[in-house]
Amino acid sequence: MQEPLLGAEGPDYDTFPEKPPPSPGVGARDGALRNKRVFLATFAAVLGNFSFGYALVYTSPVIPALENSSDPDLHLTKTQASWFGSVFTLGAAAGGLSAMVLNDFLGRKLSIMFSAVPSAAGYALMAGAHGLWMLLLGRTLTGFAGGLTAACIPVYVSEIAPPGVRGALGATPQLMAVFGSLFLYALGLLLPWRWLAVAGEGPALLMILLLSLMPNSPRFLLSRGRDEEALQALAWLRGAGADVHGEFEQIQDNVRRQSSRMSWAEARDPHMYRPILIALLMRFLQQLTGITPVLVYLQSIFDSTAVLLPPQDDAAIVGAVRLLSVLIAALTMDLAGRKVLLFVSGYAMGWGPITWLLMSEILPLRARGVASGLCVLVSWLTAFILTKSFLLVVNASGLQVPFFFFAAICLVNLLFTGCCVPETKGRSLEQIESFFRTGRRSFLR
Repeated sequence: MQEPLLGAEGPDYDTFPEKPPPSPGVGARDGALRNKRVFLATFAAVLGNFSFGYALVYTSPVIPALENSSDPDLHLTKTQASWFGSVFTLGAAAGGLSAMVLNDFLGRKLSIMFSAVPSAAGYALMAGAHGLWMLLLGRTLTGFAGGLTAACIPVYVSEIAPPGVRGALGATPQLMAVFGSLFLYALGLLLPWRWLAVAGEGPALLMILLLSLMPNSPRFLLSRGRDEEALQALAWLRGAGADVHGEFEQIQDNVRRQSSRMSWAEARDPHMYRPILIALLMRFLQQLTGITPVLVYLQSIFDSTAVLLPPQDDAAIVGAVRLLSVLIAALTMDLAGRKVLLFVSGYAMGWGPITWLLMSEILPLRARGVASGLCVLVSWLTAFILTKSFLLVVNASGLQVPFFFFAAICLVNLLFTGCCVPETKGRSLEQIESFFRTGRRSFLR
């Protein structure tokens, strides 16, 4: 047995027995594999992550082009380039802050669909930019959309997925974000920077079209008293012939016990603040690994090194390796477990996809909407500080200083994983929440 994170003794029963009895989720998994509907709903949602990944690295080929621009209104200095690269993260932080309200007010699905509005407006501004302010505003709006989807999509996916495939499906947001980045790098070899912005409009519009045909999260519908609609959504997701009543009753019971909103007094309850604290620290430490400034300035970083290939080709290779790594994580997460991959893998196989999944798994239902937004807010405020200061530090001290710092943070992450991160493989969201509520020392390795 593994000692639980920040755990305390609770009632004398085992939340997670060594050989858990068959749960309704097992049958639901078979139904999902047969009819593919839950995968279709997941794909429709994670198109928002594709847009996010595309927008995040948009500056990688664009900054070098604008630094060499002959147009005085669009020519970027080093300071302006740092703002152009980093203002995306401020928009993402604002998107996470908005998600704290929208996630529970509009629901997960509508919040994801709403993100397409600032995304489309931002790309339009950058495509037609004739001054720095249009570039910065467009970048901020696409960042806002990215922050909103980063908070809403993992929650939506975790709430519609059966336990047996939740790990694989939970990796798809990061997988699609990486694919979006790779798509941008590939297009950057072919298209000028304005047309890269035009191409960014497509995925957001396709997401709205597909997601409008998908059901809302059954857990969200139950929390709004729409029981019949929730049952229909769950039955649709699990497929024809699947017996969903056992799973539905389990979800319904958990929702009813948490029908009211969390108060500030309840936030001091250990079963509430412990999982939220874990999720916040994961998001904070993930950003401290330096992934955002590295991706934002990837081509500029290769420009300053003695690599053999052209910088734009190197950036595309990095994107391809990241895509392969996340794909491996998606295929192995439900077999090896979340914690093992955090220990033995690099960013793209571990701290990239798994921390987003764990955030959506461990957050308590009553606080899931608000807490996921708070996690994104903390994540992107951290990313802004790193991204804004990265070029300044590199210009003053060279690349080695920030990269030594990032390496030290990776060692801290190993300690945090060993001491604080629980294993959630194969457990329903209700089981995970029950663990934090009871404090039993029964989480399996």
